[in-house]
Amino acid sequence: MTVATDRPVTEAPAAAGGAGAGTGAGTTGGSPVAVALTRPRRRRRALRHAGLVLALVTLALILVAILFPGALTSGSPTATNLDEPLRSPSWSHWFGTDESGRDLYARVVHGARDSLLIGGGAAAVAIGLALLLGSLAALGHRWVAGATNRLIEVVFAFPTLLAALLLVAVLGPSAWTQVFAVGIGSSPGYARIVRGQVLAAKGSGYVEAAVELGHPRRRILLRHVMPNAVRPLVAIFALAVGQMIVWASSLSFLGLGVAPPSSEWGALLDAGRPYVTRASWLIIAPGLVIVVLALATTTVGKHLRNLLERGSA
Repeated sequence: MTVATDRPVTEAPAAAGGAGAGTGAGTTGGSPVAVALTRPRRRRRALRHAGLVLALVTLALILVAILFPGALTSGSPTATNLDEPLRSPSWSHWFGTDESGRDLYARVVHGARDSLLIGGGAAAVAIGLALLLGSLAALGHRWVAGATNRLIEVVFAFPTLLAALLLVAVLGPSAWTQVFAVGIGSSPGYARIVRGQVLAAKGSGYVEAAVELGHPRRRILLRHVMPNAVRPLVAIFALAVGQMIVWASSLSFLGLGVAPPSSEWGALLDAGRPYVTRASWLIIAPGLVIVVLALATTTVGKHLRNLLERGSA
């Protein structure tokens, strides 16, 4: 279809059937079809921008809760009030109170530090193991690479939560057990990503050129292969933190995490489980916080990934 463009702009209202259509076409400098196609694109861009801003605001609030919890609440997470057990959310208690009269909002705010330390520690363990295993699988000798690939496949066959449960059963429930159990259980998936990135960098044109120029193997690995393979892990780490918090909270919900009276979010879910029919806010409030944080870290991680891919293109 061909759209005539040699008609003066002043005739556009009559041709299009109204002053509004002529103004739109004249100001954009393109056809009405092109204008109609760009509007959904602009909406999607605006929605992505708004989502990123909300995610950054959420992470900023979580950071304040970790570093300066007193700035968000003046209540104590351990102060009991036996006169106000299981009070529903109100202006005096935003998230309600638990069976001992403790303010649930104060406990959620103070529990951000433990939850983020566990999630961030598990993500660091997972990425660290992924770097080691993925590099051995891609760069090791034939028998080393083969054995590492088989190990990754065997561990990857286990669901993450099942592998974490097995490790907790062996080591016993604690915060450190959560960190290592969730990190080790999640590492095979990231190891496969690292292996693919290393192989892609190893077979790239600039590495082949460096080999032809006679550069030492160690220099090629340190200056060309590993930096290009590790760069995407920045975004993957941001994505992993939210996922690790969800897995760690699942362990705590099953009673295999931090022991009471900790205010870690998964422990709050476990503590509110017996009262789910009488005081549902004990489950809803910390559960929503976990979901919102996971969405925020996922949004920021995807944005970082897009920036890195655009920069490497």
